[in-house]
Amino acid sequence: MSEAAPRYQFGDISRILEALVAADGTAAHAYANRAGASVARDSLLSLGDLADGAYYLCLLHGRHPGVIDHAATRSADNAARAWLIEAADSFATERAYLTQVSVAVGPAPSTAGQADCETTVGQQRHALDMLAQSDRRGCAMGAAMALVLDWRAVRHILDMAAIRAGMEPHRCTLPDRAATLEVARAIGGDDVVDRAIQFGARQLLNQHRGLWDLLAARADVRARQL
Repeated sequence: MSEAAPRYQFGDISRILEALVAADGTAAHAYANRAGASVARDSLLSLGDLADGAYYLCLLHGRHPGVIDHAATRSADNAARAWLIEAADSFATERAYLTQVSVAVGPAPSTAGQADCETTVGQQRHALDMLAQSDRRGCAMGAAMALVLDWRAVRHILDMAAIRAGMEPHRCTLPDRAATLEVARAIGGDDVVDRAIQFGARQLLNQHRGLWDLLAARADVRARQL
């Protein structure tokens, strides 16, 4: 995981959260970046790679309740309530879109170590469930906000997969960056809560980077099999 974002510092938690996503999020990962390195139909990721990504993203985020749903049951911050309702409703639509894309691009390509990979992502899913159900104030919200902020880059990859499969990408209705960062400012400001928000965000991003590392390794294995 990149250390470009500060571990913790006093100041605006929204700026720290934004820096974390920029430094450690999906858009900063070399493998994930390849999906958007060229025009959609000439992406550096093959259709098989995109199918792999859609399949494993389904394993990680395709089930209900997810990170945002769990966070909604843990947060007592009135300033976050409207954001959580909007984010949860919108992510339900994102889950449906993720499933549609996964079906459209076809099954994940056969790759050595498939069972171990599925076990690993299952463990990641469990880790996210535990994170989003934390009773530590701010932790679940940090994970939920990081997911919404990072999902824009994840969504770009899904849209590339959809286009390659002949689908029209759906509009993403998740709360935008400004609204999400405004919620971070509204619920933050206390040193203990800010630390918890940052911890939740870092752990969510760490799981995303772990997924992209796994997919990159799977692509390398397939390349050696050719």
